[in-house]
Amino acid sequence: QILPLAYAIVDSENDASWEWFFVQFRETYGQREGMCIVSDRHDAIWKATSIVYPEVPHCACMFHLWNNIKTNFRKSQKQIKEVYFALARAYTVEKFNRHMAELEAIDYRVKTYLMDIGYDKWSRANSKGNRTMTMTSNIAESVNAANKHARDLPVVNLLDFMTTLIQKWNYINRKDAVESFMKIGAKYEKILADNTILSQTMMVLSSTEFLHLVIDGQTRNVVRLHERNCTCGRFQLDDIPCPHAMAVIQKFHMDSYKYCSDYYSIDYLLKIYEITVNPLPDDTTWKIPEHVSSQV
Repeated sequence: QILPLAYAIVDSENDASWEWFFVQFRETYGQREGMCIVSDRHDAIWKATSIVYPEVPHCACMFHLWNNIKTNFRKSQKQIKEVYFALARAYTVEKFNRHMAELEAIDYRVKTYLMDIGYDKWSRANSKGNRTMTMTSNIAESVNAANKHARDLPVVNLLDFMTTLIQKWNYINRKDAVESFMKIGAKYEKILADNTILSQTMMVLSSTEFLHLVIDGQTRNVVRLHERNCTCGRFQLDDIPCPHAMAVIQKFHMDSYKYCSDYYSIDYLLKIYEITVNPLPDDTTWKIPEHVSSQV
């Protein structure tokens, strides 16, 4: 369910073209609360966002960063890979620090490399903004894959292709949302179901209506339902009940959907796709402004 917000055709990817793109984007969409940018490590993108969106957290795609690590550090790659992804995905600073100690023992140079980039740029636990579950820029790669062959077309034909593609995606996604009997998107329903299964073996010890200790084997986590918070870090960062929160919710027969982000709801999904992508009529019917036709 991809919703492309902006698409541009430029001569090349450079500082000027990326800055121009983000200027147009900001003029159109402004700056939203909780906004976060995730991209590869292309220098021009990072320079542009630092100028146009200096207040917005800019995070690196963890897969692109891993490819850079593979290129620069060839020693013990299998061990490094496992620890690196555990570092990137860690929900708490405590877990992050434990994994970082493991990485340092394998190859201290990789730790130095990641430190120079900035932990907040690629680590979920250290991020200055909540990137929720968006640890990669795979959405951009999916769009690139969808228009791979169309990029060889003339500009007008390429734009026509993109309009048709987005029109098709919007129609399918809106139709699926309208016909859905779920309260939240299918992806999030699965997360809730998985977390419910994981919660079955946990024991809940309550202090108050909203404060609970959840014991899972040898681990203990504190859940604060009214704050949508758990010491495991997942509840507040994923904005959906973690297994520990689900253990509490299940014990007291509560409504788990009340503790999910509104953005995951079908109602919000419908709002996303309510804007119609108008099909392009035959070019003989186009009304071209004079200031445009004079330059064509």
